[in-house]
Amino acid sequence: MKIGVIGSGSWGCALSIAFSTISDVLIYSRNPQQVFNINNHHYNDGYMPSGVLFNSNVLATNTLLDLFGMDLLIIATPINSMRQVLNNLYAIKSNIPDVIWVCKGFEQETGLLPHQIIEDIFQKPSFKYGGLLGPSFAFDVAHEKITALVLVSKDIDFGFKLATKFNAIANFRVYVNEDVIGAEICSAVKNVIAIASGVIDGLQLGDNARAALVTRGLHEIMKLVISLHGNVNTVYGLTGLGDLMLTSNGALSRNKTVGMKLAAGKTLQNILNEISHVAEGVSTVKEVYKLSRQLKLEMPITTAVYDVLYNNCPIEHVINQLLTRESKFETYLL
Repeated sequence: MKIGVIGSGSWGCALSIAFSTISDVLIYSRNPQQVFNINNHHYNDGYMPSGVLFNSNVLATNTLLDLFGMDLLIIATPINSMRQVLNNLYAIKSNIPDVIWVCKGFEQETGLLPHQIIEDIFQKPSFKYGGLLGPSFAFDVAHEKITALVLVSKDIDFGFKLATKFNAIANFRVYVNEDVIGAEICSAVKNVIAIASGVIDGLQLGDNARAALVTRGLHEIMKLVISLHGNVNTVYGLTGLGDLMLTSNGALSRNKTVGMKLAAGKTLQNILNEISHVAEGVSTVKEVYKLSRQLKLEMPITTAVYDVLYNNCPIEHVINQLLTRESKFETYLL
């Protein structure tokens, strides 16, 4: 099997390292210098951990046409670049290889999830497709540390076929789930909760506060999953509870870092300039907030993050609102 990875950021690099132990890998990058460094020095400065090199069977290209010789494409771009990538591929050939996405979130403006973007562009895709999601930092994957993920696909046979191949990777454990929409919602909303968790830590409000916030955040995720007809069991699995725990507590979490910097009084624009990498929760919260309003769902943590990021509400004010708000009786049950 030959695997093409579209996106040469941290996650694309980490997955290329992992997949290269079972397959030849071709990375697509728009940056000629990155292509040169990968092909000649087996390294991608700024996106790979220090001391970690690509295996010799990892090559790079800046020509999309080269990807049509692959058996499987991994889309490792941010969610808001996914449509452009697929459109560019479709403009070259309509018959593209099977696709796996690893991006998380809702597309800005359309509010579509990754699988919906694919179906919007291709209507009835001739290729098989799914997502590889779950609790995973690129740094740990690049260092071949134990990682458990979920292959989500409406085509369960396709999911099991790929999971079997991926489970040959050392220290990888891949499960299969056909609840695509539930897994995607969990993967998106946990980034919003992680921003709030970063605020808690940045203000040194304590472990009790963080535990309460993450638990209530899980409840918000569950309500949205149920409303959009996902499987509630997904919420308590790797793509739900597992990913939420990692992103809300892990020191490598970009979204948590955004929250900590907000607590330090920095503006959103300054924060985004400082972290340089994409923190999906910043754009995702807009779409989650919009959905909560459309569906008439009470999602106070999501609303609080939205108000801080986009309504310039003081953090102390939104925390006070969370603590003193009136609520329906059933929301106290979790």
